[in-house]
Amino acid sequence: MTSARATALITPSDPGVTIGPARPEDGAALWRLARDAGGLDLNSPYSYLLWCRDFAGTTAVARDRSGRPVGFVTGYLRPGAPETLFVWQVAVDASHRGTGTAGALLDALTARVAAERGLNRLEATVTPGNTPSDRLFRSYARRHGAAVTREVLFPAEAFPGASAPHGTSAASGHEPEVLYRIGPLTN
Repeated sequence: MTSARATALITPSDPGVTIGPARPEDGAALWRLARDAGGLDLNSPYSYLLWCRDFAGTTAVARDRSGRPVGFVTGYLRPGAPETLFVWQVAVDASHRGTGTAGALLDALTARVAAERGLNRLEATVTPGNTPSDRLFRSYARRHGAAVTREVLFPAEAFPGASAPHGTSAASGHEPEVLYRIGPLTN
C-alpha cells in the first residue's frame, strides 16, 4: 500500500479555490455542475444528494471564495478491491476550466483517501471521444509515477437499445466505456 502522494500536487491557479469533502447540501450544486459540463451521464438530483451524504469521504468538492461549489470528483472504493478508488464523475464549472482545478481535485481526493484508508490504484471509465478526461487521467498517472492500462469495460452494446453505427447504442447514443487502470501508485 502506498500513500498516493504526488511529489508535486497540482493546485488551482485561482488561490481562492479550496478543496474538501462533499456535504449533503452540495448535492444540488453538483447536479447542476454535471448537467452543465456536457458529456456526463446526468443522474437524478436525488442521487447527487445521496452521493454527498453516503460517499462524502470519497468525493472532493472545489469551492470558490464564497463557498460555492465550482467543481467536483465523485468516487468510491471498490468493494472487491478496497485499495482501488473508482472515479465516477469529474466536472468543473466553465469559469474554472483550464485552471488546474480538475487535476487538483483528483490529487486532493486521492491524497485524502490514501491517508485515511490506503490506496494503490485508481480506476475510471472514459468514452473514446472524451479528450479532456483522457488527458486528466494520463497526467495524473505521470504525476504519481504510475502506469495506465486501458480496456473496454462496457461496450456500446451493453447500454439499452440496439447497436448503432460508429460504436454507439441507438437508444442511448452511448459510446463504449473504456476502463483506465492507474497504478500501482508509487508517490
